Amino acid sequence: MTTLPRDGAVDVRAGEALDPEALGGFLGNALGLRGEIAVQQFPRGFSNLTYLVRIGADELVLRRPPVGVRPGIAHDMAREYRVLHAVHGAGVPVPTPLALCEDESVVGAPFYVMRRVHGVILRMVTPEIAAALDATTCARLSETFLDTLVAIHRVPLDVPGLRELGRPEGYVGRQVSGWVQRWQKARTDDVPAMDALAEWLTAEQPPTGTPALVHNDFKYDNLMLAPDDLTEIRAVLDWEMATVGDPLLDLGTSLGYWLEADDPPQLKALGLGISALPGNLRRAELWARYGAVTGREIPPMGWYHAFGLFKIAVIAQQIYARWKAGLTTDPRFGALLGAVQLLAAQGRIAAGRPTR
Repeated sequence: MTTLPRDGAVDVRAGEALDPEALGGFLGNALGLRGEIAVQQFPRGFSNLTYLVRIGADELVLRRPPVGVRPGIAHDMAREYRVLHAVHGAGVPVPTPLALCEDESVVGAPFYVMRRVHGVILRMVTPEIAAALDATTCARLSETFLDTLVAIHRVPLDVPGLRELGRPEGYVGRQVSGWVQRWQKARTDDVPAMDALAEWLTAEQPPTGTPALVHNDFKYDNLMLAPDDLTEIRAVLDWEMATVGDPLLDLGTSLGYWLEADDPPQLKALGLGISALPGNLRRAELWARYGAVTGREIPPMGWYHAFGLFKIAVIAQQIYARWKAGLTTDPRFGALLGAVQLLAAQGRIAAGRPTR
């Protein structure tokens, strides 16, 4: 049997350390956990900071905002914790939320802790991953991927903590204008394809559909899979951008991350190539399956795919801007301007527009 790499923790990066004494005091008071604390960091995420906290026999995961970011929904720990708490037990696999701390004196920012889930996260294609993901496994996993997104969209909105998440009326218009504004605020360099794509998305935006709970960052590397069955999803991670809105925009974001075998090699070089392995459903097949599973008549996917690519490009630009301003030393972030340019060009292709 192939041994798959687990999502391991490493030493905490410079400037992102936690105070173990203060953290231990909080965990003792909130959860009754006492003992020597060991803290490491999960290095893979690009947004909020995620830590592994060991105290005695217990393993917890702690989430807090990045150092130096302004307050906002994507970094609102209280909101993310409430979403996780609401979804837990509602038919969607998520880690068990344990405690929320809004006292910034403990670790320097609000944070929450949850029970650690062990498993495999599919990121880059490695020889071990490629050996484990034969075409049959990929086909089943991609179907489970889509079906789990549908399960999220079917979570009843009367679950306490969900209905007040967002304003579904006019959601598409607010999303488009909001992401265009984020692009304008975070820009550091001229990217003409981003400006052209923003203009097209604004002019061609569809009406808002039936509201649902949306994850807003649903992709393979936000799923924890069972090591002995890679088609079993043990936990959906990273609920920081979840809200109530149009589920087709949620699917569009997923399509933005979903690569196919004949996509440009430069896209695969970004580390998003798992979905391009043989057996995975193609983007059009995911879109069609969504309509079949939900029983909905859905529009063409071009606008939604283009929006997903634009949104991902903006997120990359925001992270790159933090790196350029010296707010993070993570070397991965220095290369993200090229990703912005590439994603913008792909967005223009998805939109059926010239790339220049």
